[in-house]
Amino acid sequence: MHDEAVQVLTGLVKIDTSNPPGNEILAARYIKGLLDAEGIASETFESAPGRASLVARLKGSGAKRPLLLMGHIDVVGVERARWTVDPFAALVKDGYLYGRGAEDDKGMVAANLAVFLRLHRDKAPLDRDVILLAEAGEEGTSQFGIDFLVDKHWDAIESEYALNEGGTFHAEGGKVQYAGVQTTEKVPRGLQLVAHGTSGHGSMPRLDNPITHLAAAVAKIGSWPPPMRLNETTREFFTRLATISPPEEARLYTHLEDPAVQETLRASKILYNSMLRTSVVPTIVKGGFRENVIPADAEAILDVRALPDEDIDALVATLKKLIDDPAVDVVRRTEGQKRPAAPASSIHNEMFAALERAQKKVFPQAITVPLMATGATDGAQLRARGVQVYGVSIPVDDEDLRRMHGNDERISLDALGTFTDYLWAATVDMAGRK
Repeated sequence: MHDEAVQVLTGLVKIDTSNPPGNEILAARYIKGLLDAEGIASETFESAPGRASLVARLKGSGAKRPLLLMGHIDVVGVERARWTVDPFAALVKDGYLYGRGAEDDKGMVAANLAVFLRLHRDKAPLDRDVILLAEAGEEGTSQFGIDFLVDKHWDAIESEYALNEGGTFHAEGGKVQYAGVQTTEKVPRGLQLVAHGTSGHGSMPRLDNPITHLAAAVAKIGSWPPPMRLNETTREFFTRLATISPPEEARLYTHLEDPAVQETLRASKILYNSMLRTSVVPTIVKGGFRENVIPADAEAILDVRALPDEDIDALVATLKKLIDDPAVDVVRRTEGQKRPAAPASSIHNEMFAALERAQKKVFPQAITVPLMATGATDGAQLRARGVQVYGVSIPVDDEDLRRMHGNDERISLDALGTFTDYLWAATVDMAGRK
């Protein structure tokens, strides 16, 4: 099963499905060919020319509702000049497979397929259907993938539980410290600042220069920490994390209400800080077109990753009060991702318990913690339809995590193998006939 996961991943990485334009149909055809060779029926759903997702199903007895194994086959683009290897050659070096998508998310797809094929070959008796989904468009164009499937082909993927990307299996010194299982995720809600003034000659300074007003507003937002607010997932995450952390770190996680602790996390542990609050981050500033012309308008884009229950209208009102400048408007952006907000998946059900048992079997030195992802995944659309979705991931250390969406993306082959064992254990536990 380990070898098969590596072979599948190698084949997938060699297929360039950079989004845009996607061309996921090439990866879908590759997977379909592997399934056809085993006599497994599959179906390809093409939302637009070249934008295809694949679904296959192993039938169970129907005693329980299906389990969905999902992963996306599109990848983000590359800056080829900054890579030290060919991003689509699937080079193996020093125990790592290098290539765009190795970690995000073709490694997950490869592990899913290896488990799916073994279930078929073993003729494993199942109480649930096990559905394999390789979806298009996750990297910012979900209308071509999960949105299309949910809207037009829900019967093909409807399930009780789903295993998806989005977890964080944190490794230190080559050992998994904790298995972070994503039970909820923050919601992208883009905002925009627009400053208005009077255009004029750059040689005559104006008090209503919109660039000056915009810069002041961006500075206020950039230095403002939104209020901390815990939910069931994050409260349990920090409680469990404290039990395995050194005393000085454990104190941070048990004293989150302390403003000094929040400042420490804000400066030194930016992921954990983001899990504590809605984040509002200026990412793009636009203004002016000539050196000697004061423009009439200037704007800034804010990347807002909201807590699932955030009141966006109230947030806009808070930002306007913070900026305190009638020359600057705060408006909602209409473009960008539109992930729905949805209730968190439960940590008190058979799926979460099965994931804990799988962790104890494969990573006995670790613990399982529920996780709120600060990014966005296709799990949001399924949670909104009532599916209990859990995000898991191939174990990575901080260096490998840094490479995701970056240069020289890679995955440890040993980690891919142990993750496949973990996925197998959880799948058999949940879907196998008792």
